[in-house]
Amino acid sequence: MFEKKDSKVLNVYCTAGYPQLESTLQVMKTLQENGADIIELGMPYSDPLADGPVIQASGGKALSNGMTIAKLFEQLKDFRKEINIPVVLMGYMNPVLQYGFEHFCKVASEVGIDGLILPDLPEHEFETEYGAVIKKYNLDFIFLVTPETSEERIKKLASLSSGFLYAVSSSSITGKDKDFSPVEKYLQRLRSMKLSNPILVGFGIKDKETFESACKYANGAIIGTAYIKAIENSNNVEVSTKEFLNSILK
Repeated sequence: MFEKKDSKVLNVYCTAGYPQLESTLQVMKTLQENGADIIELGMPYSDPLADGPVIQASGGKALSNGMTIAKLFEQLKDFRKEINIPVVLMGYMNPVLQYGFEHFCKVASEVGIDGLILPDLPEHEFETEYGAVIKKYNLDFIFLVTPETSEERIKKLASLSSGFLYAVSSSSITGKDKDFSPVEKYLQRLRSMKLSNPILVGFGIKDKETFESACKYANGAIIGTAYIKAIENSNNVEVSTKEFLNSILK
């Protein structure tokens, strides 16, 4: 996932089926065209534990638009004809289990998805049951760590992760405004551990300043809430996306 670039990697989160049901591919293409290095595609769920109000609202809108996992895979069946950057699916176990875990991994792999982020998949269940299925279909799996995660557990989760390790900048929900200085100390601690995986920082990255701060100590950062805000009331998603990414990367 990091062959072409291993610093200042920008991963942008977008919600599948938002703002309109058929927006998914348009949003992905626009992100790719304007400098995103990775796309984290959120699969909306009615009870998203880690998501702040903005991403929750986008998921609620996508669900009311009619977005489902089956619909998403239908939208993605030819996406590799136009999208060549890595794409990771982010979501929760309940809808994936309802769809069928192995079937989900198989179809994700067939359409060209690179990896999965499932924050509520416990490490033990990953090791004993689900990890082998994910590996069978050549998908990366990304674990999350927080400033409260012990060093021993960080090393364990880093060894189980592939693709990258998701460093949550605090243990709260996404989209909160934060003073970034404690985050820098935490990222320095992670860097000093010399983990085998690249590290991307998420939660609270919202502008050029926080992106640059995160990139001082990590391989890159993940922006979600700020991007959803930039397009939620937009009349032209392409223009809003371009303006938003330019404000971070230019």
